[in-house]
Amino acid sequence: MRKSALVFTVAIIVLSCSWQLLAWRHAPRFLGKFAAGTHTHTHTQAPEYRYETRYFQQRLDHFSFSDLPTFPQRYLISTEHWVGPQRLGPIFLYCGNEGDIEWFAQNTGFVWEIAPRFGAMVLFPEHRYYGDSVPYGSTEEAYKNATTLSYLTAEQALADFSVLVSHLKQNFSAQGCPVVLFGGSYGGMLAAWMRLKYPHIAVGALASSAPILQFEDIVPPQTFYDIVSNNFKRESVTCFNYIKQSWNEIAYTGQTSNGLERLAKTFNLCQILKRTGDLYDWLESAYSFLAMVNYPYPSEFLMTLPGHPIREVCRRIDGVPDGTSILERIYEGVNVYYNYTGEAKCFELDDDPHGMSGWNWQACTEMVMPMSSNQESSMFPPYEFNYTSFQEECLMNFGVKPRPKWITTEFGGHDVHATLKKFGSNIIFSNGLLDPWSGGSVLQNISESVVALVTEEGAHHIDLRPSTEDDPDWLVELRETEIRLIESWISDYHQKNNAIFDM
Repeated sequence: MRKSALVFTVAIIVLSCSWQLLAWRHAPRFLGKFAAGTHTHTHTQAPEYRYETRYFQQRLDHFSFSDLPTFPQRYLISTEHWVGPQRLGPIFLYCGNEGDIEWFAQNTGFVWEIAPRFGAMVLFPEHRYYGDSVPYGSTEEAYKNATTLSYLTAEQALADFSVLVSHLKQNFSAQGCPVVLFGGSYGGMLAAWMRLKYPHIAVGALASSAPILQFEDIVPPQTFYDIVSNNFKRESVTCFNYIKQSWNEIAYTGQTSNGLERLAKTFNLCQILKRTGDLYDWLESAYSFLAMVNYPYPSEFLMTLPGHPIREVCRRIDGVPDGTSILERIYEGVNVYYNYTGEAKCFELDDDPHGMSGWNWQACTEMVMPMSSNQESSMFPPYEFNYTSFQEECLMNFGVKPRPKWITTEFGGHDVHATLKKFGSNIIFSNGLLDPWSGGSVLQNISESVVALVTEEGAHHIDLRPSTEDDPDWLVELRETEIRLIESWISDYHQKNNAIFDM
């Protein structure tokens, strides 16, 4: 469709203004807020991991002596394969992410699968303020204001994990049992940071897809969206270009008479579209999460998806008949993410089935991850991160000012190689280069014991996912390397403590 130069200019202005109002105010979520709340396992049988669900009364504030209420922290525990304290059986602790811990437990098959080999106890503590581990008696009270939310920090979460494992060690008479940390995404960041902050608690950490460098000008801010875009471009340049052109089409259509209604109909939305920015957000989320879960086999982590889902998206965008409009092409493509099973009758634009809304608070306080989009290399509209605007939004939404330098002050980040070489040990940073978060992670070996395992075809913490018959050879080899490193940590620990453990 040809437009006059004036109309095209108006569309660009509208697009630029609208785009800056959506999810760019924070970094993209690590996990999809649109992810299905319940999964119908159409491709593989859902794994059944046996565990007990327990609760531990945690201090609300570990770093003061104020008389504050405690809260029940949920944790999942399995001693099915644990060889016990007499044989110094290890404890495998997964650092809970920003959501329901049972969801993470179901999607972290690697830990469950290797536990029998090590004779390990398995422990999945839930992150405070998520799932059932909510202070003040309810989510409504806990999320009420900046005062009640002030205890939702990474530092408090790490203290929770450390206090809990110390408590359990005492109860099980397992003070001599080594702890190995696991975590993916934000949980991977927590695992790496916990190994650095509490080296006496754990002997090592596997930090998968952990972007500990995605802060304060350490990596270029356009890195994330460039990787997402490259994932689409490598499948199809025409697909990449259709997506790149679609934002102008959406902006232009939204400004026409009944344009918002037509957009809602084109994209089969359940409700009236109030602004084009909401549709941008919905589409941007799909593209970002597709890049994260671009696994080589069918998966149901965020949504029910085919193997190589971006390939399928581009096949549909490119494969419709000639004459199909750009927006109809985009709808065909995004339908792969939101409705691959064909069961959805229409689409809701806002949903949070896994209870991850607390991430907006974390992003507005200490987890400040600047994101930009480059006009030349990205399929997304150009955008420059503006800290002043970001701060104003955080003030408006939460009444707080972000502290963008705090995370790197607390955990390091600048000159991370020198820091980890001097002070770190026994950390695995595993990343797949298809994962857009890999750009903010550690991709080079630091020392003999702080290593980077990088795979070209890997997506978001694929190594922690349950194994399948469709696992490619490189993934099988990656996991075997991780197992050997974990064995070496435990073996070294036993040797140093003059203990004998029959592996």
